[in-house]
Amino acid sequence: MADSTAPARTVTLTDDATGKSWKLPLISGSTGPDVIDIRKLYGTTGLFTFDPGFTSTAACESRITFIDGDKGILLHRGYPIEQLAEKSDFLEVAYLLQYGELPNTSQKADWVHHITYHTMVHEQLIRFYSGFRRDAHPMAVMCGVVGGLAAFYHDSLDIHDEYQRLVSCHRLIAKLPTLAAMTYKYAMGQPFVYPQNSLSYAENFLYMMFSVPAEPYKINPVLARAMDKIFILHADHEQNASTSTVRLASSSGANPFACMAAGITSLWGPAHGGANEAVLKMLMKIGSKDKVPEIIRRAKDPNDDFRLMGFGHRVYKNYDPRAKIMRETCHEVLRELGITNDPLLETAMEMERIALQDDYFIQKKLYPNVDFYSGIILRAMGFPMSMFTVLFALARTAGWVAHWQEQLREDEQKIGRPRQLYTGATHRDFVELAKRG
Repeated sequence: MADSTAPARTVTLTDDATGKSWKLPLISGSTGPDVIDIRKLYGTTGLFTFDPGFTSTAACESRITFIDGDKGILLHRGYPIEQLAEKSDFLEVAYLLQYGELPNTSQKADWVHHITYHTMVHEQLIRFYSGFRRDAHPMAVMCGVVGGLAAFYHDSLDIHDEYQRLVSCHRLIAKLPTLAAMTYKYAMGQPFVYPQNSLSYAENFLYMMFSVPAEPYKINPVLARAMDKIFILHADHEQNASTSTVRLASSSGANPFACMAAGITSLWGPAHGGANEAVLKMLMKIGSKDKVPEIIRRAKDPNDDFRLMGFGHRVYKNYDPRAKIMRETCHEVLRELGITNDPLLETAMEMERIALQDDYFIQKKLYPNVDFYSGIILRAMGFPMSMFTVLFALARTAGWVAHWQEQLREDEQKIGRPRQLYTGATHRDFVELAKRG
């Protein structure tokens, strides 16, 4: 928020054709670029702004996450992602996103208890799965079952009731791992595995994913910690496409489960949540590490339309801070699993090695991003590519519910209604069918 004690700052907008000028307020946040307040622009000037992709438009005020792409900074409620990934755990980060502060001992215990005891889903929800084809994409199934939660949990749909909203947040963060694991089991033809309250959030998810009734399942602490870090690194990322979708859906007064389903739908896009899947598909197409030099050459050729997936980022013009953490985690997982002769992983590691030393990549700041490493880790842990975006949705639910809550707490509620630059036909009179040429 702007400092009310500071002198008012304005910028001047001038129409060169008419000479008319208008002063627009300038607002400063706690950090980051100043913002031109154009809320009264149309009423004052009769003009709209044109900003496809909203790359220069702040659509909301938020206190949750801050990104400085030029400096490679990612903060959740002011805490650097590096510190949270090293010292915290996913449920603590989810609490931080939701409440704005790290919990004390009793607050964390209470929060973990509520999440843990909401992990079960209504037994009738299981019948939903039989309506899907076994080969359906897991994200298609998740869109349906998450939206379908509204048909089962009527007692937490009143968005004007603070307690009901909190219950919905508990349910969504708790049940997404259960639904995700059920989606995987359904596709595999295996029985659903019920959650275990004695396990941590990440341990419980791995247990529901990979255990079978025929034999005991042993939790690998290295893999569980890696899973937890992946969740932390994907928990929130400011006003990205899916988070903006959740906010836009919420602005209409939609119930929380519908809003989260909308976010999942947006996340499904290959330019957003499907990026790590695209990385592995690229690696599979390359085939072996001896072909990497040729791929690097093509990536550097301005006349070649080949696109190198998993390098660079739309927001980060420096090294993605999440990628540094994911890189370390990737090597920890590969060492733990003793993976040394997987052609796909060897290809990825060779690409990483060359890209980090090549002047072309260094000068253009085309560093491996978080999607490059996460896909390698998930494959090594046994997740099929079709589940990658589901895991992203599972983790990002923590951020989505925080943004959903923040928006509903705003004093002034407005339904999202973007404007447009219309370039179609102007007024035309209808011509009867018989008279048309």
